[in-house]
Amino acid sequence: MSRIGKLPVSLPDKVSVEVLPGNVLKVKGPLGELSQKVDPDIKVTIEDNQIKFERPTNQPRHRSMHGLYRALVHNMVEGVSKGFEIKQEFVGVGYRVAAEGQLLTFSLGYSHAIQLMLAPEVKAEVPNVKKGENPILILKSHDKQLLGQVAAKVRSLRKPEPYKGKGIKFAGEQLRRKAGKTASAK
Repeated sequence: MSRIGKLPVSLPDKVSVEVLPGNVLKVKGPLGELSQKVDPDIKVTIEDNQIKFERPTNQPRHRSMHGLYRALVHNMVEGVSKGFEIKQEFVGVGYRVAAEGQLLTFSLGYSHAIQLMLAPEVKAEVPNVKKGENPILILKSHDKQLLGQVAAKVRSLRKPEPYKGKGIKFAGEQLRRKAGKTASAK
């Protein structure tokens, strides 16, 4: 059995799950509502405030889907109850970000400002930082997939470079640094 797939997903208070026709799971909670289509081969049962997943055979395809759908539904339940958060740090002289509702404006060393419109499910905030610290962007959402996609798009605007480490990085991310050129002694 898949170690991930055989674990039941426990439902916290104020979270409801229903299985719709076509093997679609709909999860509702205080932070929002998400749905996920589950492969017809995977059997989904809800009992005793737990969601359980069963697979018909031990084929590699069924084994992989067993753990996959359990993980996706677990992330949905966690998202609508607690939510997810990603912090990104802007490292570089003059690198800034401003959030006005769903519109983000970046100053990343280019000759122009870059603007990015966020999906309605994603909330952004830019806390004030002390002088000398790097600006931080905090993205929050109940949809983990969408949040990761938006964070990857923001990071792609100016990826961290390996020599000085300038760019947009995730908070706590360890960058692989390279040694620069050394002057030859003649």
